[in-house]
Amino acid sequence: MTELHNREASTGAGDRSRPRAVLPALCATQITSWGIVYYAFPVLNPQITADTGWSTGTTMAAFSLALVISGLVGIRVGRIIDHHGPRVIMTMGSAVGAVSIAMVALAPNAPVFFAGWMIAGLAMAATFYQPAFAAITRWWAPDHVRALTVVTLAGGLASTVFAPLTAALADRLTWRATYLVLAAILAVITIPAHALALRAPWPPAPSSSVQTERTPQAVVRSRPFLLLALAFTLSAFAMYAVVVALVPLLLERGFTTGEAAWALGLGGAGQTLGRTLYAGLARRSGTTTRTVVLITLGGMTTAALAVTPGPYGLLLAVSIAAGVVRGNLTLLQATAVTDRWGTSHYGRLSGVLSAPAMTASALAPFAAALLAPPLGGTPELFGLLAALAMAAAFVAAGASPRGSKA
Repeated sequence: MTELHNREASTGAGDRSRPRAVLPALCATQITSWGIVYYAFPVLNPQITADTGWSTGTTMAAFSLALVISGLVGIRVGRIIDHHGPRVIMTMGSAVGAVSIAMVALAPNAPVFFAGWMIAGLAMAATFYQPAFAAITRWWAPDHVRALTVVTLAGGLASTVFAPLTAALADRLTWRATYLVLAAILAVITIPAHALALRAPWPPAPSSSVQTERTPQAVVRSRPFLLLALAFTLSAFAMYAVVVALVPLLLERGFTTGEAAWALGLGGAGQTLGRTLYAGLARRSGTTTRTVVLITLGGMTTAALAVTPGPYGLLLAVSIAAGVVRGNLTLLQATAVTDRWGTSHYGRLSGVLSAPAMTASALAPFAAALLAPPLGGTPELFGLLAALAMAAAFVAAGASPRGSKA
């Protein structure tokens, strides 16, 4: 992080200072926000359904609705950050997040539970990766890839930190009390961090070799943008369905629940590893080539899981490889706008670009569960998801803006 800060003298940052507190603050708030608002739910959901009598489908629908709302509201959040900076929106998002989690904890019935998660969707839009990426891209461009990598590496620890913490709390408390404790932690860490660390002046968008003179409306309506959005949507659907269906796939092949959980966990470790490799990949490849190759590799690892019955060690290796690809895809999407259309309207364009992909990721678990039986099983589902990823790569090949580096 110090290296990132010190580079401003050599990159001509000048009045576009890179405030020292931003990176550590965003690392802390990404771990905490993702860990509490996102990763605590799958840990607590079995207790929620057992205590309330609500079906798993009902509670999952509420959580998925939050993700859909986050994707849609993220468009507006991106526009606000472009014009006014991230401090107010991310601080308010932290406060709303704490209130929403407390509301979920105290929900006396399913409608209030749904309302709590709908409000949580607003908090996700204002505190998760997209607003953090917009802040980093403006303050750190043109060296934003390294800073983005630092924050996504921290975000990748959210489940590592908060899944065990949530489980430990739930062993001693009810799910409602656990969520209230987590809401307090969310408020104590993220509200002051966003309010105090993001106070630096919001700089004008820097000039860039790929800066476009087109209006954001024209970019959004352009063929390259629409094709890229479609490619990311198809890829996100396939990727998140694979994550959700990996454990059922291994169980169907005779492995134990513990072995399946290790495969999923090591895939997460591969994701962290992948993020450390992206900066080097970005230096050595063109924008469109990098996009097509990474999405294709996602399809290939999914196909490998579909056709590999064992041995267990080989399945672990494929799961780790799939995680490496997913880690790269996270940063690929974070840099997609700046690589093609510059930084002036990053927040707005990134919000529009990510909204359908986030919606697809929210619907993927349900769709995977519905598709597997009629297809004949989870391996056949993985075959379909691999084909979907390959289709996404084909679409991405046509998404190169005129004049951009291929």
